[in-house]
Amino acid sequence: MTSPDTLPTPTTPEGEAALRAIVEHPERSMLVFDFDGVLSPIVDDPERAFAHPGVLPALRRLAPSFQALAIVTGRPAEVVVRLGGFADVSELAGLLVVGHYGEERWDARTGEVTAPPVAPGVEEVRRALPDLLRRWGAPEGTRVEDKGRAVAVHVRQTADPAAATELLTDRLTDLARAHDLEAQPGRMVLELKPGGMDKGAALRALAEEVGPRAVAYTGDDLGDLPAYDTVEELRSRGVAGLKVCSGSTEVTALADRADLVLDGPPAVAAFLNTLAGHLHA
Repeated sequence: MTSPDTLPTPTTPEGEAALRAIVEHPERSMLVFDFDGVLSPIVDDPERAFAHPGVLPALRRLAPSFQALAIVTGRPAEVVVRLGGFADVSELAGLLVVGHYGEERWDARTGEVTAPPVAPGVEEVRRALPDLLRRWGAPEGTRVEDKGRAVAVHVRQTADPAAATELLTDRLTDLARAHDLEAQPGRMVLELKPGGMDKGAALRALAEEVGPRAVAYTGDDLGDLPAYDTVEELRSRGVAGLKVCSGSTEVTALADRADLVLDGPPAVAAFLNTLAGHLHA
């Protein structure tokens, strides 16, 4: 069993090298995280997905040493800031929160969000969905989340989420295409969002802006796979890259590609606190 004071060992040589670079030179390293399922637990009500209690103290310890800390999420940036308790935290004045897969950017110093206009297809889908779900026979417990720049359909609270997913996925995918959107699958959710942006593109833009020598990305869901692609792309350019998975039994595709697998948000928080301890040892 790994001691609480011992960093877990990545399972790949590339991951080991990246973690070593991060520990030795945090001032040239960037840590990037998804929010849901990584810094916060997956819960039935997304509005109650508050950050794990160990996360904020860990980020406050890490931030002064790192070149950059960032969160890349499919959620609105302001929602993640609220659920994480990240606003008005002096140590996190440089925190980068990128929402809607890169369409939004929250500035910790001003508290302002910058973003382009909402795609017209999002509003069209938002209006059409309630009636369509009734016509399609969506089961009780199917829930629509208005994310401002996207619309998500959750089936976690239905009696049979697998059956609900099978019933709705093709229909929602066709609906997205008809309105110049794309369907992004997740953990018992399908999100209809503008195309052209994903977490890989968002991570690439951050890396170009910050210019780190080492990057770690932590994700938990299918939408994080493009970010893993970007980590591998950055490796080919000489940037040390660590792919971390906040594991779950619901999605295994990330664990298959990760350099380091942690057992959900509590383990992510513990890892970050251990990492902070190694930096200040």
